[in-house]
Amino acid sequence: MTQLLELQDVVKHFPVKATGRVVHAVNGVSLSMRPGETLGIVGESGCGKSTLGRLALRLIEPDRGEVRFGGENLLALSGRALRARRREMQIVFQDPYASLDPRQSVADILAEPLKIHGLGNGKARRERVAKLLQQVGLPEDAARRYPHEFSGGQRQRIGIARAIALEPKLIVADEPVSALDVSIQSQILNLLVDLKRALGLSYIFISHDLAVVEYISDRVAVMYLGHIVETGTAADLYAAPAHPYTQALISAIPDPDPDRPRQRVVLGGDVPNPEQPPTGCPFHPRCPKAQPICSVEMPPAKNVGTEERPHLVRCHMY
Repeated sequence: MTQLLELQDVVKHFPVKATGRVVHAVNGVSLSMRPGETLGIVGESGCGKSTLGRLALRLIEPDRGEVRFGGENLLALSGRALRARRREMQIVFQDPYASLDPRQSVADILAEPLKIHGLGNGKARRERVAKLLQQVGLPEDAARRYPHEFSGGQRQRIGIARAIALEPKLIVADEPVSALDVSIQSQILNLLVDLKRALGLSYIFISHDLAVVEYISDRVAVMYLGHIVETGTAADLYAAPAHPYTQALISAIPDPDPDRPRQRVVLGGDVPNPEQPPTGCPFHPRCPKAQPICSVEMPPAKNVGTEERPHLVRCHMY
């Protein structure tokens, strides 16, 4: 089966004028995902998750590497060809307050993608707006209102409606529920699951909340300081995390049963400065199982799963 999205050895560094150094945001990441799949990307704040999502959509340009969508090299496209591909790739932003134009009505916000791509006439666009509102659980009269008249959860529904307006194949959901109340988070997650089933969507779901990622994802990639350190199916990765960093993250998930015995993995120190990342494995300064080789050599990806269900981990223990 042709992969929907493939990233091969993608690198992105951001220069820092004050220091003359660069922030190593993404360092040689390779990933792929199948059509209809939800790929969760987890890691601490500042590990490069959001940058990776934007690189996948070519919202920012990589310094090196290749991004392929549907077998086509996105980096080779420009102008009209790139705009045509953008219909198939959309994004839902983290902040439902900042991602909507307060000067536009909801009808204008949802019709704008249709106008940009020259789809339909005035009547067809109004009908499409009404259908989009219905799909995300908002009343039809919401079209006449403005973003400030809605709650945070309702605004995120508008952002999701805008993302599906062009019937895309892939949506990057960049921490779409982290700014919402817990009670609203579950509603938005269930909406995303329902839309995936109804529209045949694929998601890259970015979050630092591992419980949320486990619920929505088919596969999970764990990111640390610009590197993917572990990738596997959600079931395999949560049942038997292989990388010490993944083990620490999963051990920190709150357990609703206070009497259940559990073993926390407590990491020492802080996340290293991304302007001066450690040599070798980026996790070795905090790793409780570090070996001398870890500070010298970056471990290759090794499959600790099966050929049918790959479970890749970058650690010298394997």
